Amino acid sequence: MVTTELSHSHYSSIMTKPTLKNKSSSSPCFSDGFLFLGGALSALLLVWGFSTFTIPIPYENPTLKSQQNNAVSYPTPDLLFDPPNQTFYDDPEMGYNMDDNVQNWDEKRQEWLKLHPSFSDKERVLMLTGSQPSPCKNPIGDHLLLRFFKNKVDYCRIHGYDIFYNNALLHPKMFAYWAKYPVVKAAMMAHPEAEWIWWVDSDALFTDMEFKLPLQRYKDHNLVVHGWPHLIHEKRSWTGLNAGVFLIRNCQWSLDLMDAWAGMGPQSPEYEKWGKTLRSIFKDKFFPESDDQTGLAYLIAIEKEKWADRIYLEGEYYFEGYWEEIIGTFENITRRYNEIERGVRRLRRRHAEKVSEGYGAVREEFLKEAGYGKGSWRKPFVTHFTGCQPCSGKYNEMYTAEACWNGMRSALNFADNQVMRKYGFVHPDLEDNRVSSLPFDYPKPKPIIKN
Repeated sequence: MVTTELSHSHYSSIMTKPTLKNKSSSSPCFSDGFLFLGGALSALLLVWGFSTFTIPIPYENPTLKSQQNNAVSYPTPDLLFDPPNQTFYDDPEMGYNMDDNVQNWDEKRQEWLKLHPSFSDKERVLMLTGSQPSPCKNPIGDHLLLRFFKNKVDYCRIHGYDIFYNNALLHPKMFAYWAKYPVVKAAMMAHPEAEWIWWVDSDALFTDMEFKLPLQRYKDHNLVVHGWPHLIHEKRSWTGLNAGVFLIRNCQWSLDLMDAWAGMGPQSPEYEKWGKTLRSIFKDKFFPESDDQTGLAYLIAIEKEKWADRIYLEGEYYFEGYWEEIIGTFENITRRYNEIERGVRRLRRRHAEKVSEGYGAVREEFLKEAGYGKGSWRKPFVTHFTGCQPCSGKYNEMYTAEACWNGMRSALNFADNQVMRKYGFVHPDLEDNRVSSLPFDYPKPKPIIKN
């Protein structure tokens, strides 16, 4: 399956101050009741200055208990229990294919969940990612994809999320960036227990392994993408959002949206017509083909009464961030985090990986002034290497091969340090994949000099 290797440009992934608020309605549906398109430099400049924000993002992790062991009983899903009652799985008319029309999905999901009460957690998340079926042309491409995938597996293991990696083209005509939507639909059918499906492109990685999605923030919405309302509604810019990372609720609304969205894709007889339509509305779109990013912008801007209220354009933290503005910040971020730990013994304490979330909650108390996005010294949540194609080896002419591959190595090692530390090792040099063992009580506090 082809994902970001044939994906569109991401020149809009720079953070911006919030300008327009997302509307919310009464209740969400079943929550509770081409090759990489070389971008025009002008598209990048269009949004270059929109960055940083000051509104704190709620940190939803439990606090670390240091004085006593207050054991909490968490429900464990029963993986062996599947009653014989009839469900949607027994309906021969139900299909996993993109062309199969699914109706009353909310009711079908609810019926299944009633029969499987151990999966009652409303915030279950399934992460999806993938790549093309064939080997990479870039000699180091398969190695890079492996490391990107390892990063996602590490993040999911730490936070208790499930993950599925797909490398099959599920719809023969839905190629390039369109290939992910049949996977998302099939995953909804295969995982009715998951409230959220989280698509993350193969060339995106987590560079803050402690930060968790603020799901409560999206309780009235069904789709979350990185974007800026004013660029879509006022500027009519195709770079007003990025579809390489998105969070979509497992519900009928989402299936209906994907039907409308995918209706602009290459499997549609209207594909060429949609390309012309999108280009006529979004004047900065410089290529003729219909793409998913501009297609979603169209649904938000032109069919806003139908879709926009349920779509959250997240521009207040690095839901996915533009790699070129991020990789130069790692050294300063590491230094600032080490300064915090030198003064907080609890954060220097060795601990099991399974309790990492609690330490992240403690650290959050010392990051209130760090900010988010461009100019922040907080670890960026997701770093997205758009414009660099690790598998094909091609890259946007704005960059060099060295900038792409060296940037990926630095970001991967920066993220891996946050994981390997729990195992007693770290990459001392982000430009080098070698690791060294960590001394006890790292980083050592500065000695107190007595007069």
